[in-house]
Amino acid sequence: MRLHRLEITAFGPFADRQHVDFDELSAAGLFLLHGPTGAGKTSVLDAVCYALYNGVPGARQNSGPGLRSDHAAPDTLTEVVLELTVGGRRLELTRRPEQPRPKKRGSGFTREKAYSALREFRDGRWHGLSRSHQEIGEEIKQLLGLDKEQFCQVVLLPQGDFARFLRADDTTRAGLLGRLFDTGRFGAATKRLADLRAAAETRVRTGDERLLALGHRMRQAADDPSLPEVGTPSPATAAPARARAGVPAPRAAEPPLPAGAPGLAAAVLEWAALARTTARERRAVTASAVRAAEDLHTRAAEHAAEVRERARLQRRFADARRRADELAERRPERDALRDRLDRAREAAAVAPALELRAEAERRHRAAAEAERRARARLPEEHREAGADRLAALDHAHREELGSLAAARRAETRAAEVTAEIAALERQARADEDALTDDADWLAGWPALRERHQRRLDAAHEATARAEQLGARVTPAEERLAAARRRDELAVRAATAEQAEADARDEAARAREHWLDTKERRLRGIAAELAAGLVPGDPCTVCGATEHPAPARAAAGHVDRAAEQTAEAAYRRAEAAREEAARRHGPLREALAAARAAAGEAATAELAELADAARRAYAEARVAAADAPAARAALAEAEREYERRRDAQQAARLRIAARTSHRDDLERELVGLREELTRAWGGEASVARRAAALEERAGLFAAAAGAARAAEEAATALKAADDRLADAAYRAGFATPAQAADALLDAAELRAAQARLDAWRQEEAAVAAALVDEETVAAADLPTADPEAADAELAAAVGRLRAASDRDAEARRRCDALDRLSAEAAHDVRRLAPLREEYHRIAGLATLAAGTSADNELKMSLESYVLAARLEQVAAAATVRLHRMSAGRYTLVHSDARGTGRGRSGLGLHVVDAWTGNERDTATLSGGETFFASLALALGLADVVTEEAGGTRLDTLFIDEGFGSLDEQTLDEVLDVLDSLRERDRAVGIVSHVADLRQRVPAQLRVVKERSGSAVRHRTAGERRAG
Repeated sequence: MRLHRLEITAFGPFADRQHVDFDELSAAGLFLLHGPTGAGKTSVLDAVCYALYNGVPGARQNSGPGLRSDHAAPDTLTEVVLELTVGGRRLELTRRPEQPRPKKRGSGFTREKAYSALREFRDGRWHGLSRSHQEIGEEIKQLLGLDKEQFCQVVLLPQGDFARFLRADDTTRAGLLGRLFDTGRFGAATKRLADLRAAAETRVRTGDERLLALGHRMRQAADDPSLPEVGTPSPATAAPARARAGVPAPRAAEPPLPAGAPGLAAAVLEWAALARTTARERRAVTASAVRAAEDLHTRAAEHAAEVRERARLQRRFADARRRADELAERRPERDALRDRLDRAREAAAVAPALELRAEAERRHRAAAEAERRARARLPEEHREAGADRLAALDHAHREELGSLAAARRAETRAAEVTAEIAALERQARADEDALTDDADWLAGWPALRERHQRRLDAAHEATARAEQLGARVTPAEERLAAARRRDELAVRAATAEQAEADARDEAARAREHWLDTKERRLRGIAAELAAGLVPGDPCTVCGATEHPAPARAAAGHVDRAAEQTAEAAYRRAEAAREEAARRHGPLREALAAARAAAGEAATAELAELADAARRAYAEARVAAADAPAARAALAEAEREYERRRDAQQAARLRIAARTSHRDDLERELVGLREELTRAWGGEASVARRAAALEERAGLFAAAAGAARAAEEAATALKAADDRLADAAYRAGFATPAQAADALLDAAELRAAQARLDAWRQEEAAVAAALVDEETVAAADLPTADPEAADAELAAAVGRLRAASDRDAEARRRCDALDRLSAEAAHDVRRLAPLREEYHRIAGLATLAAGTSADNELKMSLESYVLAARLEQVAAAATVRLHRMSAGRYTLVHSDARGTGRGRSGLGLHVVDAWTGNERDTATLSGGETFFASLALALGLADVVTEEAGGTRLDTLFIDEGFGSLDEQTLDEVLDVLDSLRERDRAVGIVSHVADLRQRVPAQLRVVKERSGSAVRHRTAGERRAG
């Protein structure tokens, strides 16, 4: 990295734009940055750091108002521009922090957003690369291989910090080295091992706690207070576990083992076996008790059954004796029922005659009633007439009905004429109504025609409006499409940006892997060179032709092919990053174009505007589409006008013709009515006269028929009485009434017979029970007591149920203990590999943390890596310390253990060649401490640079410390710094020492003024304002 140009505006103490030409200052290789205290020397270095990393070093880190100059004009923006070459690329960085600026319109201030820009000079012109803060930061970190803190330690060498580093303890020294060399991954690995150990320990402890929980569940299932506590080890189990754990034998009974204790699994399994044995013994006892209770229950059940059967037989005998006495008392009732059945069977022969006589009597009463009703409807003078006289009157009325045919025809014609006159009147009224309706319609014709014309005119206006609205729809839809494309491109651009960030991270990881592989190869480069030695040929390193002890490759050595593979992977990842950036660019540009087309309005808002335009256009088109219908409606209204006018004229003609025809019909109707009046005979009409004759003829005919039927029914009733008397005499009854009283219907006869049969069956059953041998024998025995027998059986059932419950409970205990014991055995088998894993991880974790007995130096993994880096830094620093101290001092690394609980292995000592002793760096004087820390800083810069991938740091700054050197030492230090030019480096010294102004011709002077500081260049005795 080489700096070319720095421009500072309104930054720190600098109010106006300041130009620093590093190319001119670096031409001599060594230049001086000086000025009074507070002038802004450090602000120049801050500006370089801010341009690269968007931040300033350490405690000065701030942004916005903290970086802006208080001397600057309000409209002058704070800005830093840095031009540099890194990795063979000429770049320009521009940074502006967030800051207030005057409003362009009105008074007051507004916030100006932070701004960053990165450009590259190629092909003779500048090309913009990015304006993203994140992208530029990642690009600079990739090119330099350093983050901001590393850059501030390596390029802006703060001597005060390195003096403290030189004398610091191991813990403080580890903090700085860890930040510079990014060894946090080793600390993370140590923490990861500790987390794995804690997780494994938790899994083992959880398994043990589950095992103890199973043990407590087994104790609850066993329900035996005589058993010991779960987890109490027996002597046979505890002795091997104590031996493995190194615990002495106890003097008294041991308490239960806690979770994680050695021997817990064996103790739980042994306790489970003891509980199962005890439970099985108790199960055998309860099973024996169940068998004894079952025998007692069987005997009690048999005795109860015998007592219940004897009681049943005794109740049967007693019931039979009682029922026999009751049947003897009711014997007269049974005999009367038998006699009644015999008389009913004799009366059954008279039943047909009784039925015939009842039917004849019913018909006679019906005929007499019908005759009475028919005569009651006759006129008073004819009610006592005989059947023949009534028939003659019927014949006379029917002859008179035949003479009314002509009157019927006249009456029909009169009705037709009346109807026709009514029809003519209705037609006249209809024509008059039509004339009135047509007159009203024709009166409103001008207004109707005007309304149809207005509708047609409105449709024509809508057609013109639709053309105007149609021209607005397309722009609105195009803007909506642009907004949707903007939203889609925003998502795709965000995805591409994330993909670019992921590719950038992947390239960083690939680069770190490549550098790590390269470092591992360099550590074993001696063995790689030794592999190519040939006896007699000179060594490419020392030139010797004999090779008595060539280096051998260590385990895990990385060869050149592996390094090249890692480098190729890094190049591919870098290419992928560039490809991601290339894809992101067009999307970003397309997104900007879409935003320009759509504006800042939301898509939903534009969609509403487009919908409103489409709706207005559609409504106008609908209104315009009404023009044909409006035109057709106007034409239809004009045709309706012509039709109604013609209909009005035709109605007037029909009314005139109808009046003449109505007069003729009324004259004909008068003649017909005179003829009908003569034929009605006092009735209202011919039909009523005919109906009256027809009604009287029917009454006479009905009365004649009813009289003849009544005479016939009386004759039939007398014949039925004679037949009944003869049938009763033959059946043995004195009168027909006696036979009718003795008669029973079929249902009564069946019921009486069923009662007599049941009576006889009950007498037979009672007699059989009184002679049954078993029943009679039971009656002679003592009275049975079923309740006492049932009580004895219930007691036996209770004893059996209690014994069965105790046996079932014992069986459940055995089953539960077997199941829980199986679970415990399964858990013990499952925990075995977890315990092995825990011991393996715990060993690795304590070794990495430096607490293991196998770690002799008691160094953590991160400290061990930092010790290797510190050893490299000490070797690189010694090269320059030799020259600065005239060969007296050498820096060496010490891995001696520290005191107390602090870190170990990061000691730093100095070897004094004059005394041959190795002593602590704290014993150096002030000047010796300065050049030792300067050598340490330069050595650290070399090692960090190599760690960063070999990026050349062609510009360095050294801040203060030269005032503590004598003249000779100052010459030697300057010679060392001057020698850096041999590697084409430029070194800037920040100091107040006046002698340096005489020794270093190239100078950048910072001048402090009331209006703000300014910079002045001086090269080869020449002075000019920047």
